[in-house]
Amino acid sequence: MRVKEGSTKKAKQIALKWIDSNLKGYKTKIKLGLPEYDDRLKNWRIPLFPIQDKTLLIGEIKVDYNLKGIVETTELKLVRSRIDKNNNSRSTQKLKSPSKSKFYPAPISNKVILGDSAKVLEDFPPDTAQLVFTSPPYYNAKPEYSEYVDYVEYLDFIKKIFKRCHSVLSEGRFMVVNISPVLIRRTSRKTSSRRVPIPFDYHRLLVEVGFEFIDDIIWQKPEGAGWNVGRGRRFKADRKPLQYKPVPVTEYVLVYRKKTDKLIDWNLRKHHNLDLIEESKILGEYDVTNIWKIHPGHSKIHPAIFPEALAEKVIRYYSFKDDLVLDPFGGTGTTAISALNLNRRFLMVENEQKYYNYMKERLIKANEENLRIDFDIHEEFNNHVE
Repeated sequence: MRVKEGSTKKAKQIALKWIDSNLKGYKTKIKLGLPEYDDRLKNWRIPLFPIQDKTLLIGEIKVDYNLKGIVETTELKLVRSRIDKNNNSRSTQKLKSPSKSKFYPAPISNKVILGDSAKVLEDFPPDTAQLVFTSPPYYNAKPEYSEYVDYVEYLDFIKKIFKRCHSVLSEGRFMVVNISPVLIRRTSRKTSSRRVPIPFDYHRLLVEVGFEFIDDIIWQKPEGAGWNVGRGRRFKADRKPLQYKPVPVTEYVLVYRKKTDKLIDWNLRKHHNLDLIEESKILGEYDVTNIWKIHPGHSKIHPAIFPEALAEKVIRYYSFKDDLVLDPFGGTGTTAISALNLNRRFLMVENEQKYYNYMKERLIKANEENLRIDFDIHEEFNNHVE
């Protein structure tokens, strides 16, 4: 349906008149967003936001297509409550705008560090990383990772790392986490196994440390890839209701952005080298939906690696050439190898010496252009290295 010229202005005039009549005491605290025409509902939708924070949606006004009047609005009581709550919290939550006219990343070369990320990342300044991509250790899913007293301690540990990642990540840049629910096997025939919904707890942690949710991408493996966990075998044998358990063949790739009042365009406009933006364009086919079909990775060295294909997609979609990619759980170096292949810098931190050693070997072999790579051991680990 064609929208008449001047309709946007007329829709705003109708909305302002409604505010004059219904929100007199709040008129100076509200601003109207851009009216957009909804083809499905056949009306204009006009967002409301507090004058101090254009990112916060506090309500909406719907105007009919013919611009005759209001169709529907957010409940007045809710709008007033949201404005009052925003005014009370602005003093502690206001985001500061950077004064610099152009963004220049910290000039850090490729690094692989043996150490604890919670301590290692304290040594790095803001703007060190322009992308964080990692797959944290799964809670007690493998013998190698059964090092937490309980699930609460595990989440506290993960949150501490997320805080460090947030502090070194550039404003408005992305943190991408590969994670899935974990199966805790039963201890006897009289007990049942259970799945721990780690991704949903991760969301809370990421928001608490200052990230905002962007996307949930589903990494789908070939059918049969998850059969080894034993789920679904009993149901296949007897087909009794209540015993049904689907075989997991997916993992989450959770995409978050470091909270900012700037749009993505700001990261593009303020980049120090516009040529790198052009060189980083995604050409040819790309993943249109949030379902990514990728074969799993395998390693005799590490029990839980993700494939290079997954790392390469994430790095292509969420960084530019010469950006630094951080993986605080470096593992065997898959993120580093992918970054190297895509002309990005990397910072890998790993606290297991056998994985650090293997990662070092892989990177030395893969570094065909003889780029500088620093292999360091954090001071607290010096006395424990074999």
